[in-house]
Amino acid sequence: MKYYCIGIKGAGMSTLAQILYDLGNEVSGYDDVKEYKYTQAGLDQRGIEIFYEAHPLDQDVIVTYSVAFKDDHPELKRVKELGLKVKKYSQIMGHVIDLFEAIGVAGTHGKTSTASLLRHLLENTYGCNYFIGAGDGYVNKNNKYYVVESDEFNRHFQDYHPTYAIITNIELEHTECYRDIDDIRDTFEIFANNTKKLVIANGDNEEVRKIRFKTPFLYYGFKEDNDIVIKNSELKEDGSSFDLYIPSRGFYGHFDLPLFGEHMIANAAAAITIAHLLGIAEDKIHDLLTSFHNAKRRFAIEQVDDITIIDDYAHHPTEIKATLKAARQKYPQKRLIAIFVPNTYSRTKDFKDEFIESLSLADKTYLTQIDCNREDPRDYPGISSRMIVDGIKDAELISDEEMDKLKDERNAVVAFLGCASVDHLIKAYKEVIAKRS
Repeated sequence: MKYYCIGIKGAGMSTLAQILYDLGNEVSGYDDVKEYKYTQAGLDQRGIEIFYEAHPLDQDVIVTYSVAFKDDHPELKRVKELGLKVKKYSQIMGHVIDLFEAIGVAGTHGKTSTASLLRHLLENTYGCNYFIGAGDGYVNKNNKYYVVESDEFNRHFQDYHPTYAIITNIELEHTECYRDIDDIRDTFEIFANNTKKLVIANGDNEEVRKIRFKTPFLYYGFKEDNDIVIKNSELKEDGSSFDLYIPSRGFYGHFDLPLFGEHMIANAAAAITIAHLLGIAEDKIHDLLTSFHNAKRRFAIEQVDDITIIDDYAHHPTEIKATLKAARQKYPQKRLIAIFVPNTYSRTKDFKDEFIESLSLADKTYLTQIDCNREDPRDYPGISSRMIVDGIKDAELISDEEMDKLKDERNAVVAFLGCASVDHLIKAYKEVIAKRS
């Protein structure tokens, strides 16, 4: 079959395009963004063509599109006027999921890291297919298992029916799509009860505990009333460690992680549980975890002269707090600077106070203007990054042209945070570092 993916450089759409290609389909796509994005690496490797202007399309092509592209976008209007078949992104995803024994990883936070952990465990034992929202997708028809990051945005995962599921947490998010926390939880409940065999759910999360499960489930977490319990956790400068207790076995094993923060321990516990249920031995799991490298833009560290640069996808206050705490764990003696790129006007408006609290964990905070491609600023009068900056002591606005504000930083950790691209900011900062005396 032939597929045409509009918004093909988006994290989810890029991954879907790669999966469709690996299944033997002919795939191409369109995007407004001409500059290179990290999500296109897999597209380039496969030779998937990306168009930036209108071009001829066959009548038998199936079109899918990113929700960042509104109905009045010229390319979307054009394909509809051509009478081409248009399918929702989530419908195509749901069809692919049904081809394999899928493990759907959902949650407001931690989806990508947990899915990446599970991919690592399965890829190095049984072999597995994967769909991970950092632009990573791969399918081999001979593989039995398929690890799928299952996104709640726009209720995508309601069309998924995985064999197993993980729910890492539920929190208020995507307020442009959801009325309130009850609406979000109800959608997770649909996902959970679409799962065929078993759900592994974070029992430390209050909203997860409210789900009315019809599918069999197990709770995991740090609290003693969970089925799978994390004990004796340690957060050290070289990583984290913990013991895991599971039903029927009691003590299951001690695990060491080259990762930082309690949230990563919880993510690992969920992945370990699924791996155990699928028959991977405890000692093999332990050894594989010690060699794990997180997904793209998840606490990615680069040393430039005396500056440690962290590139992280954190864009919700809870994620920012977790990332900054993880940076403190690894670099307790260093000055910590946060540079945050807000992504939506709705999130800025609805979580202003929470952003102020989380970003105040840094020694110094900078924000760029809001970088949003799916909301019209005219619908959010008065909403800007200034709302957050004004609530944080000594915080400032910054842009590519103003990165020399950091020229006097020495031996510091600079964390670039946001789901929008931060590459241009990091590039500008590296130029500042190179020019320092």
